[in-house]
Amino acid sequence: MSLKLYFAPGACSFVPHAMLELAEVAFEPSMVKLHKGEQRSPDYLALNPRGQVPVLVDGDEVVTQIVAILLYLDEKLPMAGILPPAGLERARALQVLAWMNNTVHPTFTHVFMPHKFTDDEAAQKAIRDFGAASYRGLLGEIEAMASQAAPWMVGARPGALDAYALTLLRWGGYAGINPADFPATWELVQRFAELPGVARAIEREKLQLNVYKPA
Repeated sequence: MSLKLYFAPGACSFVPHAMLELAEVAFEPSMVKLHKGEQRSPDYLALNPRGQVPVLVDGDEVVTQIVAILLYLDEKLPMAGILPPAGLERARALQVLAWMNNTVHPTFTHVFMPHKFTDDEAAQKAIRDFGAASYRGLLGEIEAMASQAAPWMVGARPGALDAYALTLLRWGGYAGINPADFPATWELVQRFAELPGVARAIEREKLQLNVYKPA
């Protein structure tokens, strides 16, 4: 097996990063420093012309986009429990994963990168403020799911939804949202962070779980 994961600290690439560590398979982690523009280097753009993370390389094959990467890894590493194996349980997990990726994640982009939507500074502030309020509401939906965890988001085994919940709740701190406002999710992600494989990914990315700073 020749797997290589390109990740950026604190980005959504944490999800496959944590899954690979939990699976305890050999892979090569390769850090991409977004703040230094490494995602725009010729070598990286040759892998992913969109200049995004994560990127998974498996031998001569390249897979981009987090949902595609997770589905690929889930098929390749069925023992890892990334997603439920079949049936309605799998469909429900994919339903939440897709929503996290296509709704919650882009809402945070409005908070963190409002310049992507307008070059007007006043409009950027309005986008950021509105996005933060919307993001809080979406975290509330994750909180309702986390309150039903038994003990993980999809049952007995930790998986991709738990890793994404950790990422999204952590981002909330940058939006001025205290993770303690979502106690079930906060308890879940702290438990998840303590798993040895997840702890290795957190250490490699040098992540602080709670980045919230009171105004």
